[in-house]
Amino acid sequence: MKRKRLVLALGHDALGTNLPEQKTAAEKVSKTIAGFIQDGWQAVITYGNTPQLGMIHTALNEFAKKHAGYTPAPMSVCSAMSQGYIGYDLQNALRQELLRRGISKAVSTVLTQVTVDPYDESSYAPMKVIGRVMTAQEARAEEEKGNLVTEVKDGYRRIVPAPKPVAVIEIDAIRALLDAGQLVIAAGGGGIPVMEQGSRLKGASAVIEKDRAAGLLARELDADVLMFLTGVPNVLLNFNTPQATPLGRISASDAVSYAGKGHFNAGSMLPKIEASVEFVRAGNGRLAVITSLENAKDGLLAKCGTIIQ
Repeated sequence: MKRKRLVLALGHDALGTNLPEQKTAAEKVSKTIAGFIQDGWQAVITYGNTPQLGMIHTALNEFAKKHAGYTPAPMSVCSAMSQGYIGYDLQNALRQELLRRGISKAVSTVLTQVTVDPYDESSYAPMKVIGRVMTAQEARAEEEKGNLVTEVKDGYRRIVPAPKPVAVIEIDAIRALLDAGQLVIAAGGGGIPVMEQGSRLKGASAVIEKDRAAGLLARELDADVLMFLTGVPNVLLNFNTPQATPLGRISASDAVSYAGKGHFNAGSMLPKIEASVEFVRAGNGRLAVITSLENAKDGLLAKCGTIIQ
C-alpha cells in the first residue's frame, strides 16, 4: 500500500535568525513533524534560509577583508554551508523527538543542488537583497566585479536574481531515501543554485525562490500534500487592509484568479500560491496547504488553513 507522502516547507522565520534561536526553533518544529511521522506520513522537509545565508555570507566576506590570502565566498558556497548548518540542528532535533516517541527512524540531510536557467527573466530584475552593509567605495568595487548593488538605509548591499528552479540534481538520492522509509531534509533555501556547463555544475550568483523549489520537489516526488508553514493561519485577500478576508478551501482556478487581481505579494505569498497551483494541477487528488505551524496538524487534515485543490 502506497504511504501518504508530504513535502513540508518551513517559512524563512521558522528557524530563527541566530544559533540559539535556530536550535530552539528546530526542537519546536520537530514536535509537529514527528507527529506527522507517527500518523503514518512519509516526509521531506525543506525550509527558508535567508537569515542563515546572510549571516554566513557576511561573516566570510568580513573575514576575507581582514585576512590577506582569503577570498570572499560565492553565494553557492554560502548556500551549501547553510544547508549543512541547518540540517545538523534539524536532523538532531528530529531524531531526538522521534526516539522520545519510541520511533526508530533514520533522518538524513541531503546537500541539494538545483539547476537554474542563466537566461531566466529574474536576471533582468534582481530582487534578493543579501549580505553585509557596504560603504559606497565597497559598493563600487562590487560593481566593478560585475555584481549588482542597491542602496539601503545604512549604505549598500548586494542584490541578486531569484530564478525559478529547473531541476533537482539529487532527486534520485532523495527519492531512494524516502522510499527506504527515512525522514529527509532537502533543498534548503531553494537549493544550491547551479548552472549546467556540459558535465560540470557551476555555482550561480543567485538565491532560488524557496517556495517554487518546494513545489518542484513535491512534483518530482509525486507527493500527496505540499504544505507551506508561514506566519499566518490563512492566506488573506486584501491583505493589510480593513477588508482583509481569510481564504479557506479554494480551487486552483480561484487561486490563479486572485493572483491575477494582485491580491498576493510577489515577495512572500505569491510564490507559495503559484507553486501550490502547479503542484495541484500536476496530479490527481493532490492538496496544497498554506497555514501556520500552530495549525499544521489540522491543516494536514484539511480542517483549517488555506487549502488549494
